[in-house]
Amino acid sequence: MNLTVRGKNIEVTEALRQYVEKRLSKLERFANHLDEAQVVLSLERGQHRVEVTMNMNGMILRGEEATHDMYAAVDLVVEKLERQIERYKGRILRRRGESATPLAPPLPSSPEKEEEFKVVRVKRFTWKPMSVKEAILQMNLLGHSFFVFTNADTDQVNVVYRRHDGHYGLIEPES
Repeated sequence: MNLTVRGKNIEVTEALRQYVEKRLSKLERFANHLDEAQVVLSLERGQHRVEVTMNMNGMILRGEEATHDMYAAVDLVVEKLERQIERYKGRILRRRGESATPLAPPLPSSPEKEEEFKVVRVKRFTWKPMSVKEAILQMNLLGHSFFVFTNADTDQVNVVYRRHDGHYGLIEPES
């Protein structure tokens, strides 16, 4: 597993880095398809926060914990990721294909729009066709309120989102 550990408002010591590596390597016994993990350790208002984003065979797992102790926060986030892997591993790995298709390059924007709007963050991820149910599972794994995906049934880009009433909505393009 390719592991990246970085600190935000805190220096990542070698001992802390080794502890994170040791604890996250424990997850490999639950899922042998862990490709990469990004760990951000931060100190905010006296709270030690650990954010972990992992790629498991194209599925993104995310955990975040904050406590008074950095080592305890690492332990808590690893436990959270273990539960996520156990909960979703069977359903996701059975249904997912092994091939990944990259994202299409972004469309060029006009110079006027760049002056008006400022993009402060760009995210890139592998794009695999999936069912609506899988997209909802992925959205819940990430803790987001919406998820953009390629619908395996229609081969079109769709958006699934969480409604205020707790149900889910699906946005499909009209032909």
